Amino acid sequence: MTASAVADGERRDWTVHERTRRWVFRGGFRTVERDRTQASATHTRGAMTGAEIDVDETLDRAGFAADENVLTRRQAEVLALRERGASQADIADRLGTSRANVSSIEASARENISKARETVAFAEALRAPVRVVLDAGTDLYDVPARVFDECDEVGVKVNYTAPELMKLVSDAAGDAVSGRNIEQELLVGITSDGEVRVRRQTRAE
Repeated sequence: MTASAVADGERRDWTVHERTRRWVFRGGFRTVERDRTQASATHTRGAMTGAEIDVDETLDRAGFAADENVLTRRQAEVLALRERGASQADIADRLGTSRANVSSIEASARENISKARETVAFAEALRAPVRVVLDAGTDLYDVPARVFDECDEVGVKVNYTAPELMKLVSDAAGDAVSGRNIEQELLVGITSDGEVRVRRQTRAE
């Protein structure tokens, strides 16, 4: 199969429509139709079966050490295979177990990673020279002024404009922010180099 395209613009941003496998240039380019198999292989870097992947080499190159990692060796193996396109069924065949067990291992691995990220965010918030607590009910539009004022007091320059800061807080808070309203207490930490870290505050009952 061949692909054809007619350019009437210069911007080369790509978007992919997963259902139709149509590749579209934004900014004036017309649609480019590609063979479904070719497009899929390009974007998934080629789907591989578990048997085709040297998982030990993959983990070694990534510097995996079970005694220093939040993941078990088996969890790391499953994630390495999944990230390289192997299906849960393929992995189950390779490991001699069921697909349901592989699914459970993968879910536990991703949950452990999420907890590790939260731990890092918590540690960074504790170390941050500027910490701003946003109570539930705070208007998101009031956040930039509070952050900038706190940072000015200690001489920290924030690397974001007011709109960027509001978007960052909203995105990081997830469903803790609804529209302009902050519905769950948040802690905003600003590092000495002006980066912003946002985490939800949880309090023991």
